[in-house]
Amino acid sequence: MSLRKLRFAIFGNIYQARKSADIQRLLLSLNERMAQVSMERSFYDFLCSSHGLPLHGVTVFEGNDFDADFVISMGGDGTLLRSAYSVGSRSIPIIGVNMGRLGFLAGVGVDDFDSVLDSIYADSYMVDSLAMVQVESDGANGDERISECALNEIAILKRDNASMISIRASINGEYIVTFHADGLIVSTPTGSTAYSLSAGGVIMTPDMNAFIATPICSHSLTARPIIYPDKKSAMIEVLRGSSPCVLCVDGRSVKSL
Repeated sequence: MSLRKLRFAIFGNIYQARKSADIQRLLLSLNERMAQVSMERSFYDFLCSSHGLPLHGVTVFEGNDFDADFVISMGGDGTLLRSAYSVGSRSIPIIGVNMGRLGFLAGVGVDDFDSVLDSIYADSYMVDSLAMVQVESDGANGDERISECALNEIAILKRDNASMISIRASINGEYIVTFHADGLIVSTPTGSTAYSLSAGGVIMTPDMNAFIATPICSHSLTARPIIYPDKKSAMIEVLRGSSPCVLCVDGRSVKSL
């Protein structure tokens, strides 16, 4: 029986030089199934220049300029978050192959990859749908409006040499609280076990339809994490007179505020 020709887009971690044998093994598994493989340029160049791996038939793409039936993330959770950012709002399943230190999101081991591919080609698999949080910001002085999505969290953080910042939080237009803190994290259920947890946030199961707003090192004994429905929107305002701060999305600094 002939296999369907599926398209796979690969993202990888260029700082894991010792994993080249595992990467070659995964590429061989895809080649045996006549898969159409494309790879992000930085990872492709790394494998060719540093390891001389044969990548015959592999096409190259930049950023989110790719079409695929599945995305393969070869690395740890950081690589998977970057893959999710590139996928964006497109409904493309991501296979997280754990080659890093942290594998909460990247849950497929190298030794399990062949069986995962068998399940995919047999249409015998399930896709976990995870919520993402979207942030829009005017940035400093009202210019350069941005819109970003995060799988784990968005965070407003004071700069290293700055004092605390004051953040006014409203939900669906209703004022909730003003945090005086080092920052504020708004996380998804998936992200509730990441940065938010280290800041004192609660753990939510991935199927919960909610977000959590967690202050970082709050200068108040009464400030606590707030859970609110994901169908509602939160307005987060850094008050005038606060120290300089930065907006981060899944660990990426995207805008000074």
